[in-house]
Amino acid sequence: MSTPKKRNFQIEAFKHRVVVDPKYAEKTWKILEHAIREIYNHNASGLSFEELYRNAYNMVLHKFGDKLYTGLVTTMTMHLKEISKTIEAAQGGLFLEELNRKWEDHNKALQMIRDILMYMDRTFIPSTHKTPVHDLGLHLWRDNIIHSKKIQTRLLNTLLELVQRERTGEVINRGLMRNITKMLMDLGSSVYQEDFEKLFLEVSANFYSVESQQFIESCDCGDYLKKAERRLNEEVDRVSHYLDAKSLTKITNVVEKEMIANHMLRLVHMENSGLVKMLVNDKYEDLGRMYTLFRRVPDGLSTIRDVMTSHIRETGKQLVTDPERLKDPVDFVQRLLDEKDKHDKIISSAFNNDKTFQNGLNSAFEFFINLNPRSPEFISLFVDDKLRKGLKGVSEEDVEVVLDKVMMLFRYLQEKDVFEKYYKQHLAKRLLSGKTVSDDAERSLIVKLKTECGYQFTSKLEGMFTDMKTSHDTMQGFYASQGGETTADTPTLAVQVLTTGSWPTQSSSTCNLPAEIMGVCEKFRAYYLGTHTGRRLSWQTNMGSADLKATFGKAQKHELNVSTYQMCVLMLFNNADRLSYKEIEQATEIPSSDLKRCLQSLACVKGRNVLRKEPMSKDIGENDAFYFNDKFTSKFYKVKIGTVVAQKESEPEKLETRQRVEEDRKPQIEAAIVRIMKSRRVLDHNNIVAEVTKQLQSRFLPNPVVIKKRIESLIEREFLERDKVDRKTYRYLA
Repeated sequence: MSTPKKRNFQIEAFKHRVVVDPKYAEKTWKILEHAIREIYNHNASGLSFEELYRNAYNMVLHKFGDKLYTGLVTTMTMHLKEISKTIEAAQGGLFLEELNRKWEDHNKALQMIRDILMYMDRTFIPSTHKTPVHDLGLHLWRDNIIHSKKIQTRLLNTLLELVQRERTGEVINRGLMRNITKMLMDLGSSVYQEDFEKLFLEVSANFYSVESQQFIESCDCGDYLKKAERRLNEEVDRVSHYLDAKSLTKITNVVEKEMIANHMLRLVHMENSGLVKMLVNDKYEDLGRMYTLFRRVPDGLSTIRDVMTSHIRETGKQLVTDPERLKDPVDFVQRLLDEKDKHDKIISSAFNNDKTFQNGLNSAFEFFINLNPRSPEFISLFVDDKLRKGLKGVSEEDVEVVLDKVMMLFRYLQEKDVFEKYYKQHLAKRLLSGKTVSDDAERSLIVKLKTECGYQFTSKLEGMFTDMKTSHDTMQGFYASQGGETTADTPTLAVQVLTTGSWPTQSSSTCNLPAEIMGVCEKFRAYYLGTHTGRRLSWQTNMGSADLKATFGKAQKHELNVSTYQMCVLMLFNNADRLSYKEIEQATEIPSSDLKRCLQSLACVKGRNVLRKEPMSKDIGENDAFYFNDKFTSKFYKVKIGTVVAQKESEPEKLETRQRVEEDRKPQIEAAIVRIMKSRRVLDHNNIVAEVTKQLQSRFLPNPVVIKKRIESLIEREFLERDKVDRKTYRYLA
């Protein structure tokens, strides 16, 4: 097959020349110029837009685009200068209306002109980098109308005056304002900012500066905050209705600075109505408003928080150092809890549960609770009161709430080991006297303490419960072993066998028990030591209780619930009608202080006075004589005779407890030092002190002087040695 030949095509120009009328451009422009004038004069209905478009198209096509563009600029400028005069002539309130009306006309006209000149807009303008028709119309409006000498200042003043009138309570035409400000925005953000916003913000700052000064002189803090909040909301509303959305942050910053930031300290410290007064009077609404407003300004919340923390510290300090308050430990702790509840509620209701405020509250409580060295003892006494009687008939949920509150106070204590000492003593008394409201509540608190401080903290407490259970089983075994040996006249014995290490037993000299009781005790000792090898029993007579059947005058019978010491005293009166203090002391060998308290409760308490004392007085003297009170009566068959005891520890007891705590701390400090040195091998003195404090602060804050003494002791026992060169550095000896 033969390949076809290639043919080359060429497009040639017309052989004849297209002759354009020399006056074509001028004539066509005249038609378009006339059309533009008609559009501006609202006579566009008679125009043929198709024809006009074709004319404009041909002018551009025949390279007369420049003439068309220049003519457009000249025509629009002339027309806008005419419009400018009519706007300037408008009087008073008609000024803005006339401006708005002309602006709307200009926009409509601009739309039509742009449609006619669309071809120029799409081809000529991009190629010559000129301004598009629509933007050109806006620029010409800006230069000839808005920036006209007679309009520019008048427009700004009119807008500012309207805002001012609205601020003073007048109703203005917001729709018209919105149209005018939108016009400024449409002309470019710089026009809106330079021709309105800049001065608007300055005038607003002056307005609020003056107003805030007037308010602060005449209002209390709560009212001032309401006014500030209202002004802030008004400005937000104003922006949403007729200002640029970008103005929101700027104008609210102005209000915040002038009305809040500049008066922050004065508001917070305002006499009789400031923050402290609000806190004292639980003004949740005002406090919430203050929080909301102050959080908007720099350092606002820290100012509130610092004043609140300082107020709580001061209030707490007064509470824990007031001698009157310290007289009743339960009331003292209840007041602490009430203060905590009060401020917790304020933080959750008014301060948006702000964590930094909660931290401030916690630091304040930790500060003042530890100002009172007896806080650990008082908190334990509070628990003791609640678990003895205060929680009777209370639901499990409410018991948990109380225990959680106690744990919250416990966390603030720096000397948690002191609390443990007292808690052990009080728990022991509750368990031994059977006076606990609920074993579940007791165990629940121990679980909470265990979670907080670890197993070591509660192992002995748990051991106490184990002993109570074991003792119950032991007594059943004892009576089973006795068989039928017991008679109606034989005293019934109930023994609690306590493990020495678990219970806070005190070395007490054993008193002389009555012969009847001693016989049963010896039987129990023989039984117990027979069933357990390698154990030793010592009677804690100061911790026991007894039920005695007593017959008074006229054969009146009662059952008396007394302590072991009281039983020993009362049973002496089976063989004597009168006994002197000395005789009782000699016969029972009860320690003097305990005996006086014991006799006081038997002879001096109205309604419980089964003994008579001569001479009759509140205190027991060594020369007093005691008689069995035949005339004793009570409407109850069972009469409980409590021992007169101080609820709080006496000074000597307090010193003894403190000494025991200090002794218990020594091995803990030493163990911490050894642990640290074992891992670090070499360490200087200051770092050891810091590490030991860090390790032990969950139980107590060790004294640096004590740490130094424990280091010396460890050096003596060759656990550590001093560095040969630097005497403040220690080495661990394996």
